[in-house]
Amino acid sequence: MLVASALLGGCSRQEPPPEPVRAVKVVTVGEQAQQLQSLYAGEVRARVESRLGFRVAGKLTQRAVDAGQRVAAGQLLAAVDPQDYQLSAQAAQAQLLAAQTQRDVALADYKRYEGLKAQGFISGAELERREASLKAAEAALVQARSQSQAQANQVGYARLQATTAGVVTALEAEVGQVLAAGQPVVRLAHDGPRDAVFNVPEQWVQHFKVGMPMQAQLAGARDMLKGQVREVGASADPVTRTFTVKLALQASERLPLGATVNVQAPALLTAAAGPVIQLPTTALRQEGEGTAVWVLDEASMTVQLQKVTLGPVQAQQVAIASGLKSGQKVVVAGVHVLSPGQKVTLYKPGAEAK
Repeated sequence: MLVASALLGGCSRQEPPPEPVRAVKVVTVGEQAQQLQSLYAGEVRARVESRLGFRVAGKLTQRAVDAGQRVAAGQLLAAVDPQDYQLSAQAAQAQLLAAQTQRDVALADYKRYEGLKAQGFISGAELERREASLKAAEAALVQARSQSQAQANQVGYARLQATTAGVVTALEAEVGQVLAAGQPVVRLAHDGPRDAVFNVPEQWVQHFKVGMPMQAQLAGARDMLKGQVREVGASADPVTRTFTVKLALQASERLPLGATVNVQAPALLTAAAGPVIQLPTTALRQEGEGTAVWVLDEASMTVQLQKVTLGPVQAQQVAIASGLKSGQKVVVAGVHVLSPGQKVTLYKPGAEAK
């Protein structure tokens, strides 16, 4: 019995050690003005930018321009091998000559039979047959002429020319490459008005309206450029979650393409931002489908979860739309090692060194 008692005593469960008291870093929340972005960095782009390609397929044999080069309307940009199209044009020209000859023969035949009919040597039905043959020959001639013109156009399409004056901003094909019809070869920025293109966070895009007056400034310049919002992106970029806004600049024809421009945020955007409670993103904890933070009870020095609703996120700060009140203390570091009702102490810098 003594041995059994000793064995039972050795197998009994030991009491779990008390949960450690963790040191946490807290902040006292309070409403503060939102830190708004007063300037948006963008770049100058052409109002119209075309991606030009050949209307026919072929092997690229010549590229007559380089990126950054200014071109005039009608200037040669590139060319594909026209040999096959030239042969087709020659064949179509030969068919045109044959159709022309057949029409001439049918016309002479009709005139001869027309004279015989006037003399009463043939019937009216015979003359009608000759007239029908003439009409068929004339239709064949029209068809052959159209086909010849179409093949001649194909030869012309083997040369890619600038549709208007502008600047070549990109080259998208190399000599020797076999191209499909319509495949982009040269990107051309048209001369004319310029836009300032910049990106806006999704929480502020609703404040940008088409026609809204705004100002911009070139990097390193003193003069302000006036403009109006011309276009607001319909959907957010899948990676950056921002919307593209295009600002039509006034008297901007001479602005350099690709130049950096700073666009001032509209006054409406500043007025729309009221005071809110903000927390660092390190204070957030995912709870199911919602978000929560740890709130410190100073009387018992324990922490409890408090569900919150999030607002806009800027950099490492997030606005709290609801769930917290000014004066509450929220844990902002070590939120993933806490449990409800756990005892904590306030973190003191340098305590580990002691």
